[in-house]
Amino acid sequence: MDTMSKAKPVAEMLAEICDAQPFVTRFSVRNLLTGETIERGADEETPSASTRKTSIMMAALKAVEDGRLDLNEAITYEARFAEEVASGMFRYLTPGIVISLRDAITGMMVLSDNVCTKMVFERLTLEEVDTYCKAIGLSGTHHRFLIPPLALSPDHTLKSVTTTTARDQTALLQMILDAQTSRDLRQKLGVSETLAAYALQTLKNQILRYAIPSRLPFGTVVAHKGGTGKRGRMNAGIVYRDGAPFYIISAFTDDVPQVMPDGTPGYTMSLETIGRLSRACWDGFSR
Repeated sequence: MDTMSKAKPVAEMLAEICDAQPFVTRFSVRNLLTGETIERGADEETPSASTRKTSIMMAALKAVEDGRLDLNEAITYEARFAEEVASGMFRYLTPGIVISLRDAITGMMVLSDNVCTKMVFERLTLEEVDTYCKAIGLSGTHHRFLIPPLALSPDHTLKSVTTTTARDQTALLQMILDAQTSRDLRQKLGVSETLAAYALQTLKNQILRYAIPSRLPFGTVVAHKGGTGKRGRMNAGIVYRDGAPFYIISAFTDDVPQVMPDGTPGYTMSLETIGRLSRACWDGFSR
């Protein structure tokens, strides 16, 4: 980023990054040092893709806290779990492997493994997860399907998938972060101090380093969850600097073309756009 760009307000830099692309980019960014929030289409419903899994994790952890689920429960990987699955590594493994519910949640989050997602979701219901989201204030998040069908077309309707808003995802991450020190927030989320810590650490353990972390210094801690949708790419996370939470960014691209005018795959530019938004926050919020 050149000197002139650094001198611009962060909001202006973020707008320019979005305006440079022909697709839709919605985001909610919060400077955790000042509380400043910058948004673009943040309350507009958008496909969630796998960013939905953060709320699935929290609903499962509430069920653990309530005594309905046990993180040590043994789950056997059956061949049926690999049907209609296009993400993760379990689908390539030999059925019969036994893992714990804790490990299934970890796999669902750190590799976005949809075999693991099925294992977790079989112990919940769509209504339970959706109701949980509404109860904690995520009014723009609607869980509609266990796993979206592989044959879903790129121009699918919003009601064909689980949807959310950038504002909801930023709010959820803020609650998980605040629950590390706030009893009130732990009660709101329905988890213990130990489970709140597990949730945040699981987000930090994310293996996939595209989008938000892609333009940040190597080794930067980012507690995040990304998503791959038929209409775009998305990523929501907490970025750390010098060991402390620095900013939260939730960014969702939509109506992304399969191929850009110069021949670049659309998904490449959607991920690059999110990376640029994150870098603008990293540079702009440092002043």
